[in-house]
Amino acid sequence: MGKLRGTFAVMVTPFTQDEQLDEKGFRKNISWYIEEGIHGVICAASTSEFASLSDEELRRSIDITVEQVNGRVPVIAGTAANSTRKTIEMTRYAKNAGADAALIVAPFYGLPNQEELYQHYKSIAETVDIPIMLYNNPWYSGVDMLSSLIERLSTIDNISYIKESTGDIKRVHEIMRRCSDRIDVWCGWDDLALECFFMGCGGWVCPTANFMPKMTVELFTLVENREYNKAKELYFKMLPLLNYMEAGQLLGKVKEAMNIIGRTGGKPRRPFLPLTDSQKAELRKMLKEVGLI
Repeated sequence: MGKLRGTFAVMVTPFTQDEQLDEKGFRKNISWYIEEGIHGVICAASTSEFASLSDEELRRSIDITVEQVNGRVPVIAGTAANSTRKTIEMTRYAKNAGADAALIVAPFYGLPNQEELYQHYKSIAETVDIPIMLYNNPWYSGVDMLSSLIERLSTIDNISYIKESTGDIKRVHEIMRRCSDRIDVWCGWDDLALECFFMGCGGWVCPTANFMPKMTVELFTLVENREYNKAKELYFKMLPLLNYMEAGQLLGKVKEAMNIIGRTGGKPRRPFLPLTDSQKAELRKMLKEVGLI
């Protein structure tokens, strides 16, 4: 497998009305993303509700993804857990299942310090021979992986990527300056996508690709082709919707957007609730304005 690059849909996990895994809908979604030209897919991650899935469901979602993709695009599997031991176990499972890389957010709730984070990721990388994408999201994990830590981790061979989700564009160029080409920074904040691409980010971990895969791929491709004015025009068209998505309740909004356009989003697993009727009407209006319905 070569270097991962492009727009990757960080996929929702669809559920039936009684909150069971909707395998049929999940498979149909995966095939649709690929038909729309997505560069790759990510399962068992934040937008996939990984923290709400049982271990059996996590493994099953990885298996379904690899089976359904069938080598057509790269697969990244989220393998994060609160202990190093369990993260290694899940990362090894993902590798054996056929995933091309592992996406690993920092252990959440316990607030490990920078040295503890370094030892955590170092142990995973040394135990499982698979490309690793670090995932820095202090808003969800409660701990910020500082640029100095990323610099240390970038010297480990198979720590190859980082999804940067602080929402601070300065963090992107700080990591790039410190790490040179040892680690590939990916956009992890949808309404900073164009800024990240202009900085040279190699990819986009993209929740909104669940309902607008073709448009998100086009944005990345336009920058790749140096068609900057067209990219800016498309970005400004998308930006109100991207801002709306990043303003809170991302999971409920993404799933409802999929429902509205006729895909299998379903409802979030409780305690997360679906959108209200007024929110659904607002979202429908925004999807219409961007040309998705």
